[in-house]
Amino acid sequence: MINFVRTIISLTVVFLASTAAHAVGDPVKGKELFIFCMACHGQSAEGVPALNAPANAGQDLWYMLRQMNNFRAGIRGAHPEDTFGAQMRPMALTLPDQQAVQDVVAYIATLDMPEPPITIEGNVEAGKKAYETCIPCHGARGEGAKALDAPRLSKQHDWYLVSQLNNFKAGIRGTHQNDIYGAQMRIMAQMLEPDEQVRDVAAYIATMEFAPGEEYTPPRSPASILVIIGSHQVHGRPEDLFIIRRKSAAVLAHNREHHFFHRQY
Repeated sequence: MINFVRTIISLTVVFLASTAAHAVGDPVKGKELFIFCMACHGQSAEGVPALNAPANAGQDLWYMLRQMNNFRAGIRGAHPEDTFGAQMRPMALTLPDQQAVQDVVAYIATLDMPEPPITIEGNVEAGKKAYETCIPCHGARGEGAKALDAPRLSKQHDWYLVSQLNNFKAGIRGTHQNDIYGAQMRIMAQMLEPDEQVRDVAAYIATMEFAPGEEYTPPRSPASILVIIGSHQVHGRPEDLFIIRRKSAAVLAHNREHHFFHRQY
């Protein structure tokens, strides 16, 4: 019960922090900075398979910001087996400050949606069935949901999706003590036990048409409610507590084995 309460409190803090406003990026300045990204990610951020560089164009701005900062902080790309993440980390560190990160991401957000070719052979129908467990967070059309910290999956290279799912399964990604959202994803990736199931899901996602991501908005109420959990109180709007509950469902299983949520309050 204590672990559960700590998890809820931690997620409350994370949720409130994630809603903080970011500085506005300048796409004109970002275009100048993006010159250093072109060599790997392509002139239009369409991704370059030969260099194991994914598509960035079309991805949600909030997610690109998070991943850039994760690379800069060593939350991502520091695992000894993350060869390609290790290549990306020093590139992210070439950006001098947070404003530069905002600028380059703002420029990427202006680029056209890519059309990645299908390269993975998989059973699309089987992948569609397996993808049902992904829908609550990533959406039926792979559009993602910011409120659930789930990025867009559609219009991303299928080989990259396979690579990252396998990284999550192997603990190469999602095991850093500060990678809260990666830890959630690692649990879900482990549900795809055979390697062929990973390919099937990627093959199905590759068939999706682009759908704009929408922030998940449960029915809103101006009222504030109080939830009693053990001897602790969690106070907030119903919609915020609903989101926290959705997030905590995936984290709790991970919390039984890993204790990075444990804090002193």
